[in-house]
Amino acid sequence: MLTPLPERMRPKNLSEYVGQRHLVGPGCILRNMVDSGNLSSFILWGPPGVGKTTLARIIASSLDREFFTLSAVSSGVKEVREVIEKARGRNLFSKAASPVLFIDEIHRFNKAQQDALLGAVEDGTVVLIGATTENPSFEVITPLLSRCQVFVLKSLEADDLRTLLDRAIREDEDLRNRNIVLEQTEAILRQSGGDARKLLNILEIVVDSVPADSPVAITNQLVNSCLQDNVAVYDKDGEMHYDIISAFIKSVRGSDPNAAVYWMARMLDGGEDPLFIARRLCILAAEDIGLANPNALLLADSCFRIVHSVGMPEARIPLSECAVYLASSPKSNSAYLAINSALEEVKSSGNLPVPLYLRNAPTKLMADLGYSDGYKYAHDFDGHFADLEFMPGELSGKVFYEPQHNKHEDTLKSYLSACWPKYYTKK
Repeated sequence: MLTPLPERMRPKNLSEYVGQRHLVGPGCILRNMVDSGNLSSFILWGPPGVGKTTLARIIASSLDREFFTLSAVSSGVKEVREVIEKARGRNLFSKAASPVLFIDEIHRFNKAQQDALLGAVEDGTVVLIGATTENPSFEVITPLLSRCQVFVLKSLEADDLRTLLDRAIREDEDLRNRNIVLEQTEAILRQSGGDARKLLNILEIVVDSVPADSPVAITNQLVNSCLQDNVAVYDKDGEMHYDIISAFIKSVRGSDPNAAVYWMARMLDGGEDPLFIARRLCILAAEDIGLANPNALLLADSCFRIVHSVGMPEARIPLSECAVYLASSPKSNSAYLAINSALEEVKSSGNLPVPLYLRNAPTKLMADLGYSDGYKYAHDFDGHFADLEFMPGELSGKVFYEPQHNKHEDTLKSYLSACWPKYYTKK
C-alpha cells in the first residue's frame, strides 16, 4: 500500500522545512537551539498540519538525540513511566545527551499523567517536546508549563503552500511521473486552510481522480468537484474541527439555538473535548452577548466548571443548556469593541503618564509632590459620582465604550448620560 503523500513529503532537515520562519529562520530561537546544541524543553502550540511533529523530529535528528514518542490519546501514566525509566537507564550507561520525549496532543494528558513527567523533565532525564492545538495555559499544569517554553506555530501562508505543491509535484517519485500542471491554485489553497497535511492530501486526491495515462490539469473546478466526493478522505485526521467550531460560534452569534445544538452534537459525536466547547461558550458570552445580558457570562463560567467536574456523557446537558441560552440571548459586542479600541489607542499614544491626583500617596514624599492632591472620593458626593477627569490629559474626551441598543445597555447609557452628558447623550 502506497504511503500517503504527506508522509512521503515529510522534510528531514530544517533546510527542507517550510514555514514558521519566526522560529526556524536564521538567528531565531529554535534554529539557535539546533546550531548551539543547547536543547531545552518546549511546547509547540498551533493548528493542525503546520509541522509540529515534523519540527520535533527534525530537531532531535539534527542534534543526534534519541527520539521517544507518545500520543496523549492512547498513552497513560504507565506508558509515560516506562519511557522515562528506559531513558533513565540509557543515561546511566551512556554519555549521550538526554533523549527527546515527544508527546503529541499533550493537552489531552490529565494531571496525573503530567505529574509523572515533572521529575524527568526537571532533572534532565528527558527533554520534553509537546505538541498541542489548544492553549497550553488552560491545559498544561503550571509546574510543567513553568519548565517549558511555549512556541506558537502559525497556519502556513499562500507562498508556503505553493512551495509545498511545487516541491511535491517535482520531487515525489509517484507524482513526478505524471504530467501535472497547476493551472489554478485558488481552490486548493483555500480548501487547505493553511494546513500542509490537508493540502497534500487534497493534491493526492485530485491527481488520483485522473486516469494514470492522462495529463493532470489542476483547476479550481476539478479541486472542488473532487472534494465534494471525497470529504471523508481528506478530513480523516479531523481537520473539519475548525470548520465545525466556526459554524457553531456563528450559529450562537446569529441567535439560532437549533443550529447551535446541531453543530455541538456534531462535535460531541466526533469526539471533541467538551472543555474545548465550554471555553468557546465563555468567549462567546463575553464577546457577542456581553452587556446585553451579563448573566450569560456567569452561566458560561458555571457551565465550564460543571463540564470539568462531571465529564461526558452527562456534560452534554449543561453544554446544551448554555448553548441554547446564549443563542437565545440579546447580542452586543460593545465590550469587545471597547477593549480593542483602547488597545489601539495605547499602541498609538504610548504610555501616557497617570495624572498626579489619580496616584496613590503612601509616603510623605509622594504627598509633598502632589500625589493624590485634588482627587475626589465619589462616595462623598450626591449619587456617588464626582465630576473628575480620569483619562490622561492628552486623551480627555476619548470614548471607547459605546452602549448598543438593548434593554440592559439602554439602562447603562441612561446612567452614563447623567454622569457624562458631554460624552453620552440620551437618544
